[in-house]
Amino acid sequence: MAEADPVAGFSRRNALLGASAAGGMLLASIAQAQRGGISVKSYVAPRRLANVDHAVVYRRENEFCAWPHINGFWNMRDGELLQNFGAVTTDYANAEAIGHDQLDNHGHRKMVAVRSKDYGRTWNAADPVVDMFDTIAKGTEGARSLTELGPIDFADRSVLIANGSTDFSTGKARSYVQISKDRGHSWSPRLPLSLDGLQSLSAVHSSMVRPDGAVLLWMYEADQNGFNRHPLVYELPPRGTDFHFLSFVTPKRDVLGTVDGEYPGWLFGGNRWYYPRGYLLPSGRMLCVLRTQRDPRGVMWTEVYSSEDGGETWGFRSRVNDFGAPGSLVQLPDGRLVMVYGYRLMPSGIRAKVSEDEGKSWGPELIVRDDGGSWDLGYPNAWVTDDGKIGVIYYFNSRNDRIKVNGGVRHIERSIFSVD
Repeated sequence: MAEADPVAGFSRRNALLGASAAGGMLLASIAQAQRGGISVKSYVAPRRLANVDHAVVYRRENEFCAWPHINGFWNMRDGELLQNFGAVTTDYANAEAIGHDQLDNHGHRKMVAVRSKDYGRTWNAADPVVDMFDTIAKGTEGARSLTELGPIDFADRSVLIANGSTDFSTGKARSYVQISKDRGHSWSPRLPLSLDGLQSLSAVHSSMVRPDGAVLLWMYEADQNGFNRHPLVYELPPRGTDFHFLSFVTPKRDVLGTVDGEYPGWLFGGNRWYYPRGYLLPSGRMLCVLRTQRDPRGVMWTEVYSSEDGGETWGFRSRVNDFGAPGSLVQLPDGRLVMVYGYRLMPSGIRAKVSEDEGKSWGPELIVRDDGGSWDLGYPNAWVTDDGKIGVIYYFNSRNDRIKVNGGVRHIERSIFSVD
């Protein structure tokens, strides 16, 4: 988001002549800008990245595979990655057969998990795990609380946290956690989270272990009709036994009405500030990446909020892009941040931006690929490879696909690239 225009509210006469107190204030503002007090955004055309390595991770001709960003991604930081995504059986007979609001009526829905042990270069998609959360760890079958799972070292790379929901994104949504102590091969039963007086609680598998041992979850509340989503943070205190509400990330309502409109329903309606994902930078600053949309078929963008006090309070930091969301953030070894996001306006594909000041400002847009067949793609998860490149996994459909039903077969791909 651009900073305030120093000449806003002043007439051209005052700006030119400085003939009033307002004009004097304007000149002072301009002088401050010239001294570097105000930065003005520069405009550079998007740059296509060279030598990007694309590969299909998982594809079935009779399945619609999608939404990896919100269904669970875990990076064990030693080369092992675990990605969970949704898959629905469909025949691609027509556009209705793959409509997002109709998919449940057309075929069996399942969750598919694929794993990599070489920083995402290859995946075990020939032998994936279906509905992995149903594999309950031996001895935890009757657990109803974290304390019944025995000691949990959340700093252990083998300990994973899943945070999902029932009635996702509706006013009836309820959230829960599941814990794995063996890198996602088995899980605890669902352990419900308290609403703590909220209307609803939707989760997108976004968690973080703070250096003091606290575990944070980023979720959001939605009104009864599914609109007015309100990102928030839950905390499990160090050595605690239950998660509870910690803070809201954004204001309760957008006073500008940026996404207001007459929409038939929340699925394709305007919603600001949701799909929150938290990150902790080496400096101690926390960032929360959020999706905003007026229309999910392309009119959507990514925003960043920040916290200087461990997640207790939050403030707006930047708007990353004109269009493209949700975004996945990684930090390169040299400290730069890279945001990767799906770009749904044509030519659709995957794009990225780089920040050199912890997300306060963002450089020119980088095109990872723009060969999408329609808007129906994206939802990325990104990581840094052992040689300092960026890997990203996402769902995709190609304009070159032999099957063309509002784009090609929806499947899972990955790309590995460098921003330099």
